[in-house]
Amino acid sequence: MKRMVRILIGLAAVVALAVASIGFRANSFLNSPVTVAADGASFEIASGSAFAQVSNNLADLGIIEHPDFFRWYARFTGMAGAVHAGEYEIAAGTTPKQLLLKFVSGEVLLYSMTIVEGWNFRELMAAIQASSLLEHTMVYEDWPATLEAFKAEATHPEGLFLPETYRFPKGTTDVGLLQQAFDLMQTTLDDEWAGRDEGLPIATPYEALILASIIEKETALASERPRIAGVFTRRLQKRMRLQTDPTVIYGIGVDFNGNLTRRDLRTDTPYNTYTRRGLPPTPIALAGQAAIHAAVHPEAGNELYFVATGLGDGSHKFSETKAEHDAAVQEYLVRLRAARNK
Repeated sequence: MKRMVRILIGLAAVVALAVASIGFRANSFLNSPVTVAADGASFEIASGSAFAQVSNNLADLGIIEHPDFFRWYARFTGMAGAVHAGEYEIAAGTTPKQLLLKFVSGEVLLYSMTIVEGWNFRELMAAIQASSLLEHTMVYEDWPATLEAFKAEATHPEGLFLPETYRFPKGTTDVGLLQQAFDLMQTTLDDEWAGRDEGLPIATPYEALILASIIEKETALASERPRIAGVFTRRLQKRMRLQTDPTVIYGIGVDFNGNLTRRDLRTDTPYNTYTRRGLPPTPIALAGQAAIHAAVHPEAGNELYFVATGLGDGSHKFSETKAEHDAAVQEYLVRLRAARNK
C-alpha cells in the first residue's frame, strides 16, 4: 500500500512538473515578441475564418511558433470567438497576447485617399477608379442609382461629397467611400447652415453649397474666401448677374479646351452666370468646409467686383465701382501680356 502511495505521489509530481513546464513555456510564448521583420508585417484574417485557421496561418508564415498555445489561450480567455476579419499590421516587438487583443479590437490596417477641393464629380470618379486601394463596383454613369441608395434629395451628384482625407480598411468599395464623403458633407452642410448669418440671399443649404462651390473655384487663397463670398452675396441681393467664369466653364463641360472666349461668355447655358441671374442649378465643384463657411458668413463691405491681380500668387483685386474694376482688369491684362512676352 505504501509503495502504491509513493508511486501515485511520484506520478502526481511528474504531472505537476509537466504542467508547470507547459505553463512556463506557454507564458513565455505569450509574452515574447512574435517573429516579424524590423519594419513589421501585414496579416489578413479572411471573413468567416475559424480561430484555429488563424493560428495555423500565423504559424505557417513563421510569425508565431506555437499555434496550439495561441489557440488554447484565446479559447481560455473567451477571445477566440471575438476576432474581427480584416488586414492587420503587426509591428516588431508585438507579443502574441498583444496580437490577440489587436484582433479582438478590430484594429485593422487603414489606407487613405484624399478628395481634393475643387474637383468636379467626374474628376472624383476618375480618381476613385484609378485607386488600387478600393474595390470597384460602379462607374461614372451609375451615379443616379448611387444617389438613390444614399437617399439624396439632390438629383445631381455634383458637389455632394466633402473634400477630405478618408481612411478605410482593405475591402472598402468605391460606393463605401462615396457614402462616407456624402454623409460627412451632409453633416458639415447642416452644421454650417444652422449657424448662418441672417439676411442671406440664399434660401436652402443646397443653395449655400452651390455658392460655396463657386467660391471654391474662384480662389485658392483662404483669406479671400469670405471677401469673395461678400461680393457674390451683394450681387445676388442687388439682382446683378454673378458673371463668374468657372460657372461658364462648367457649363461647357468636357468640351472646354482651356481657352475661355467672349463667344463662350455670350453662349447661354443653365450655368452661364453672364447670361442668367442668380445661382446655377447645381454646384460646379466639390466645396470644402472653409468655402461653405464663407458662403454662409460673407464678409461685409461694398465691393461688387474682383479680378485676378496677375501677380502669380492667386490673389485678386476687389473694387466697389465698375470704373475701378475696369482699371483693375487693364492692370491684369498688362501683367498678363508682360508675362507672356517673357
